[in-house]
Amino acid sequence: MDKRNIYDLTYSELTYWIIEKGHTKYRASQIWDYLYRKRVFEFKDMVDLKEECLQLLEEHFYIQCLTLYEKQESSDGTIKFLFQLKDGHLIETVMMKYEYGISVCVTSQVGCNMGCSFCASGLLNKERDLSSGEMLEQIMGVQLYLDNKKQDEMVSNVVIMGIGEPFDNFSSIINFIEIILDHKGLAIPGRCITVSTSGIPSKICKFAEINLPVNLAISLHAPNDEMRTKIMKINSTYSIEKLMDSIKYYISNTKRRVTIEYILLKEVNDKKEDALELASLLNEIKDKIYVNLIPYNPVDERSQYNRSEHSSLLSFYDTLKKSNINCKIRHEHGTDIDAACGQLRIKTILGDIHERS
Repeated sequence: MDKRNIYDLTYSELTYWIIEKGHTKYRASQIWDYLYRKRVFEFKDMVDLKEECLQLLEEHFYIQCLTLYEKQESSDGTIKFLFQLKDGHLIETVMMKYEYGISVCVTSQVGCNMGCSFCASGLLNKERDLSSGEMLEQIMGVQLYLDNKKQDEMVSNVVIMGIGEPFDNFSSIINFIEIILDHKGLAIPGRCITVSTSGIPSKICKFAEINLPVNLAISLHAPNDEMRTKIMKINSTYSIEKLMDSIKYYISNTKRRVTIEYILLKEVNDKKEDALELASLLNEIKDKIYVNLIPYNPVDERSQYNRSEHSSLLSFYDTLKKSNINCKIRHEHGTDIDAACGQLRIKTILGDIHERS
C-alpha cells in the first residue's frame, strides 16, 4: 500500500477518515494537535493514542518527507533552506526575520514553466507540482529549525512566492491555505498569508470567487505588453488587458487590496517614462492597490539583466508617489547569499551535473 503524506489532509478530511475507520472525532483532534501544536514527527510519539489507532496511522501515512540538503545563512538573519523531497527533487524555502515575526517563503512546484527571463527559477522547467503536504512540510521544517534553536519563535507569516507558479498548482494551494489557516493548528491569520502569481486571469477570478481571507500579489514588472512579453513569457498568452480585468474582478468580488510587484531592471523597465506609464495603467484602481518596488538580485545565468541604479529606483518611486500611486521599496533580505528565487537550487543542480560529467 502506498502511504500518503498526512500533511496533505485538512482537518475535515482527517476527521472523516478517522470516523470511517471506526474511531471518534476526538481522535482526529488529538492527531491534529500532535502534528501542529506539539509538532511531533513520528506517530509513536503520539502517546495518548491507542495502539490500534497508531498502527492504522503507520499503515496509511507518513509524516516527514523533506530532508535538509543544504542551508545558507545571511548576516541579516535570513536563511535559505535547500530541501530534498522523497523522490530526490530539490526545492528552496526561505526564512526571513522581521520586527513583526518570522516569515517563510514557500515553493509550490519543482521547477517553473512561466519562463520569466530574469528569474533563476525558470532556468529549469517544471518537473511536477508539490502537494499541499509538501508545501506544509516546508513550514514545519523551518519551525523545527527554530525549535531546535530554542528561540521560542513561531512562523507567523507565509508568502507563496518561491519556485513555481502557485496558480498553476491551484487545488494544492487552496488546500494548503485552508490547513495553515485552521485555528486548531498553525492558526496563521489570513492577513499574514500572501499568494504571488505571475498572472493567470482565469485562476485569479476563481481565487476571487473562493474568497479566502488572504492577500494577493501580482508580478507585473512592466507597464505595457511589448515590454512585459519580452521579459515574461506568460504575457504572450495573457495580455496586460486580460490581467487587469481579472485584477479588477478580484477587487470587486473580495473588496481587498492587491499588491503589484515590480522588479526594477537596469535600462529595461526603470525609466521615468515607464513609471508614468505604470501610473496611468493603475490609475483606475489606485485606491485598491499598492506597488512593491523590488531591487533586482542579479542571477549569474541571466547576465543580460543588471540591478537598477539607486538613483533610478528613487526616481521611479518619486514618480509613482507624485502620480498618487501608493508604493514602497521592498526591504532587501539575504543579499550576501544566493538570495534570488531558485538561485541556490540551480547552482546545486548545475554543480552536481558538472561534477558527474
